[in-house]
Amino acid sequence: MRYRALIVAFLAICLSVLTACSESVSATSTAPLTYDQIRNTGLANKCPQLSEMTRGNLPLEVGKKYQLVGMCIEPTAYFVKEVPTSKRQEASYVPGKVLTRYTSSLDQVRGDLTLSSDGSLVFAETGGIDFQAITVQLPGGQQEPFLFTVKGLVAKSEPGFNGITTSTDLVGGYKVPSYRTSNFLDPKGRGLATGYDTAVALPASGDSEEYVKETTKAFDIGDGRISLSVSKIDGTTGEIGGTFEAEQPSDTDMGTAAPVDIKLQGVFYARLEPV
Repeated sequence: MRYRALIVAFLAICLSVLTACSESVSATSTAPLTYDQIRNTGLANKCPQLSEMTRGNLPLEVGKKYQLVGMCIEPTAYFVKEVPTSKRQEASYVPGKVLTRYTSSLDQVRGDLTLSSDGSLVFAETGGIDFQAITVQLPGGQQEPFLFTVKGLVAKSEPGFNGITTSTDLVGGYKVPSYRTSNFLDPKGRGLATGYDTAVALPASGDSEEYVKETTKAFDIGDGRISLSVSKIDGTTGEIGGTFEAEQPSDTDMGTAAPVDIKLQGVFYARLEPV
């Protein structure tokens, strides 16, 4: 009996040790996470969030320079405008499933923030990790790649606020560069700045009208539009957070395909700093 008791006690100690070692650090832990604790968890793709809902404001002064820094924009929902099969139907957005793992958020975006004389805010993006290549899949299996970005964003709020409040909406447009770069080669070895001029397997008819669209590559630049709605403010630290909605075109495969409209919804975070 004594040996059985010792064995049971030994097993209990081993089980407690294994349980303690298997507990992982959560994202809300006060202790800083290591690289190994973050790797392959998706936490690096998450934007910081303000813990409490506040209804304060961040007053600004006309003529003084400010910046929004550390901006993180995290998409949480994706929609693709589907062409209707009947002329009587209108085009509508269909929810899509994101296929890109853990690299869909924009981070460390920064830009100048100025207060106009009419009380409106103007945000002009200047840099950061401001683009991500994403692919979404429709319910029917069709996949749509696109470049999520806010390059060159100039967003403006309504006048009369004289600062950032929980009613501030920054709305503006931005440029959407080509999903492919000029050095990309298609399966036939054709590219914009490098590669063959025509398909290698069709040297005699490569310039024919049938293949000219696939042969002629282009670096298309589209136009996007985003609305940043502030809903959380920490007046002590200058942090703001809220939701966003953006609409932009998809990839054109270097000019060989017609783009479709993509809608993204999600959350964002930023910090206000005086210059």
